[in-house]
Amino acid sequence: MDDITMDQLKQIIWFSDEGSSEVGQLGGKNASLGEMTRTMHEQGIPVPEGFAITAASYWAFLDANELRPPIGAELRAIREQQLSLAAGAKRIRQMIGRARFPAALAQAIAAAYRRLSESAHQEELDVAVRSSATAEDLPEASFAGQQESFLNIRGEKKLLDAVRRCFASLFTDRAIVYRDNHGFDHMKVALSVGVQRMVHSDRGSAGVMFSIDTETGFPNTVLINAAWGLGEAVVQGMVEPDEYVVFKPLLNEPRLIPIVEKTLGKKEKKIVYGDGRKPTRTIRTSTEEREAFVLGDDDILKLARWAVAIESHYGHPMDIEWARDGESGELFIVQARPETVQSRREAASLKTYTLKQKGARLLSGLAIGDEIAAGTVCRLKSPAEIAKFKDGAILVTETTDPDWMPIMKRAAAIITDHGGRTSHAAIVSRELGLPAIVGAGKATTVLASGREVTVSCAEGDMGYVYEGIGEFEVRDLALEGIARTRTGVMLNMANPAAAMRWWRLPANGIGLARMEFIINNIIKIHPMALLKFEELKDVAAQRRILQLTRGFADKAQYFVDTLAFGIARIAVSRYPDPVIVRMSDFKTNEYAQLVGGRQFEPHEENPMLGWRGASRYYSAGYREGFALECRAIRKVREEIGLRNVVVMIPFCRTIAEADKTLQAMAENGLHRGENGLQVYVMCEIPSNVILAEKFAERFDGFSIGSNDLTQLTLGVDRDSEQLAPLFNEQDEAVTTLIASVIPSAHKLDRKVGLCGQAPSDHPEFARFLVHAGIDSISVSPDSFMRVKQHVAAAESEQRLKAVGT
Repeated sequence: MDDITMDQLKQIIWFSDEGSSEVGQLGGKNASLGEMTRTMHEQGIPVPEGFAITAASYWAFLDANELRPPIGAELRAIREQQLSLAAGAKRIRQMIGRARFPAALAQAIAAAYRRLSESAHQEELDVAVRSSATAEDLPEASFAGQQESFLNIRGEKKLLDAVRRCFASLFTDRAIVYRDNHGFDHMKVALSVGVQRMVHSDRGSAGVMFSIDTETGFPNTVLINAAWGLGEAVVQGMVEPDEYVVFKPLLNEPRLIPIVEKTLGKKEKKIVYGDGRKPTRTIRTSTEEREAFVLGDDDILKLARWAVAIESHYGHPMDIEWARDGESGELFIVQARPETVQSRREAASLKTYTLKQKGARLLSGLAIGDEIAAGTVCRLKSPAEIAKFKDGAILVTETTDPDWMPIMKRAAAIITDHGGRTSHAAIVSRELGLPAIVGAGKATTVLASGREVTVSCAEGDMGYVYEGIGEFEVRDLALEGIARTRTGVMLNMANPAAAMRWWRLPANGIGLARMEFIINNIIKIHPMALLKFEELKDVAAQRRILQLTRGFADKAQYFVDTLAFGIARIAVSRYPDPVIVRMSDFKTNEYAQLVGGRQFEPHEENPMLGWRGASRYYSAGYREGFALECRAIRKVREEIGLRNVVVMIPFCRTIAEADKTLQAMAENGLHRGENGLQVYVMCEIPSNVILAEKFAERFDGFSIGSNDLTQLTLGVDRDSEQLAPLFNEQDEAVTTLIASVIPSAHKLDRKVGLCGQAPSDHPEFARFLVHAGIDSISVSPDSFMRVKQHVAAAESEQRLKAVGT
C-alpha cells in the first residue's frame, strides 16, 4: 500500500501556490482559501497561511486501504433500506477510522506541517484542520457544516488523526442525507483537508459576516456578528453575538462612519483552547466581556471593507469567517464561501405575510426570514429524539448543529434558546425557507411539547411566538410591469427592522418615518429620565434604565446612538432617495408611558390638543430632550453620511412657533440649508393651510397629515366611536383645504406630499390628489402596489382629458 508516487498523488498544495483555486482537487472551502491567500494579500487582507491535502490524496487513502467497494456496498444497503442510515454510516466511518495512511502521504503531510511550524517559529504549531468537500460551498449548495473541522491541533500524530476524522466525516448521517437531497453521487464527492495556522482568537474574538442582508437580500449592507473566543461559538449558535451592520456605498467616503446598527449581544460563553486532553473547552465570559462591544468602529469598518473587496473579487455575495488574534490584535479572514440563499432569491415578486389574529405573546427572539407559521410544539433535547418528531411541528430546542438537519427539514418553523443571525439554525432555516426565531432565551422552558403556537417573523427583525393558532394572510406582490408615474408614491415607515424588507418596491423614497416608534419600541426610555437619571424618584425605573443602557457609560449617548441607528436603517433602505423623518410626536400621556416618563409629563385632559409636536421642542420642559433628537439626526447625516434624511416638524401651530423651532434646531447644529439639510413641516392644522405661503418661506416642503387635518377641520375626535361616521377625509371642507395648500406651496417651489391611509382605501381620493397636483403620496408598504395603480389610472385620465380639450 506504500508504492504511490508523489506525482500520482499531488498530495499537498499550499494556499499560496498556483493551482490552489482548483475546486476539483481542493473542494470549495479550500479553493476559496487558496484564491484569497494569493489574490487578497495585495488588498491588505490577511489570510492565515496553510496547505491543503488534496482530493487525490483522499482517493489514494481509500484505494490503499481497498475501501471503495465496501463503502459502496454499505451505501447500497442504506439506499435499499437493508440497513439503517445510522448503522450504515457508522460502519463506513469505522472503516475509515481503522485505515492507515500510505507512507508517502503521511510523510508529505508531516513535512508540510513541519514547514508551516518553522515559518511561525514554533516547534509544533497549533493548526485548524478543516474539511472541504469537492461539491461544497458552491453557489447552488452551501453544505454548511456538513463535514467536521478540528481546532487547536498540535503535533504530527494528532494532525494525521484529525485528517482521518475529516475523511470519515464525509459519511456522517447528515452529510449522506444532504448529498442525497441535492442529487450528488456519494462516490464521486471527495474530501480535501485544509491545514491552517490558528489565529489566537481564543484570547481575542471571532465571528461571521455576510456581504448581503441575510434576511431580506438587501445588497448594500454588510452584516457582522462577533463574540469572544473561537468563532465556533458563533457558527454553532452557542451564544447571542454582537451584531453590526455597515452601509456599503459610503464605506470609502473620507471621515464617514457608515455603521447603521450596533447591537450588544449577551455573549455568555466562549470557546478557548483546552488543557491538553481536549483541544478546546467552553467557559463563561466575564461581566466585563458581556457588557462590552467586541469590536470598535475602526475594526468594524475594516472588516466591512474586506467583505466588499472579497465580494467584488468573487462576483457574488459572500459568507465570510473572521478572527482577531488576542496576542497581536491583528484581524484575519479564515474562510469565505458563496452566500446561497438571498443571492438566489426570486427578485420579480415579493411574498408578504400579515398576522390578522393572534393570541398572547409568549416569547421573542431574532427573526429569521419574514414568514409566519403555526403548529404544535415539539421540544427536543437532541437529534437522537427524531422518532418523537411529527412532520409540520414547530421544533423547539436549545441550539442546532448539522446533526439536526433531518429533523429541521420536516419542521414548519424552528425556535432556539441560543444563537444569532449567523448561527447554524439561522443559516439552515434560510436555506430551507423556514421561519425561525433564534436566541429566544427560555423557549425550552416556556414551550412544552403539544402546545399550539404561532411563529411570526413578519414584524421586523424581532420574531414573536404567540399562543394558539393565529390567523394570517399571505399575498404575492408581482414587481414586474409597474407603471411609472409623475406623482411620486412613497412609503410610510416606523420600524427600522422592517424597512429593508421592502427595498425591492420601486418607491420614490419614504414620505414619513416615525421617530416615536424607535423611541417607544427600541429606546423605551424618556429622554429626560436619561438626562436627569440621578434625580429620578422611581427606583424601579432607575433599575430598568441601568439594564437597558448596559454598555453605555453615558446614558444620553444611549438615546442618541440608538435613535440614530434606527433612523439610519430606515434611510439606507431607500438611499439616495429622500427619507423624511418626523421629529417626535408623542402626546403627553404617551410620553408618560416611557420608562421614567411620568416624572416629566403633566396630566392633560385633552392630550391630542395639548403639549405635543413643535411646542415641546423649544420649551423648558423638553428642550434638552429635543437636543438629543437633534444630535441623533446630526449623527445620521454628518457622521454616518446619510444626507438623504429630511427633517419634518409636526404640529406646528403658528409662524412664531415655526421660528422658535428652527432656532432650537440651529442651536443644536441643524441649520436649514447647511450641507443640504431640508426641513419640512406637517400640514395638519388649518393654520398651516391658511398661512401656507408664510410657512413655505420657512420650510422646504409640506406633508399633509390627513387624519389630524380632518379632525381639526371638522372638529371630530378621530378616536371617538360615536363620531366615527362623521370622520371623513373626503369631506368637502377637508378636500378644499388640501386643494388650496398645494398651489400656495408651489408658488414658492415647495413640494407637497400626503401621508395617510385614505389613498389606499379609496381610489377616488387618490384620483383627487393627483388631479389637485400633489407631488407625492406616502402609504404603508402593503398598500404600495394598489395606490401605484390608482395613481397611474388617474394620471392616464388627466392625459386623455388634456388631449380631448
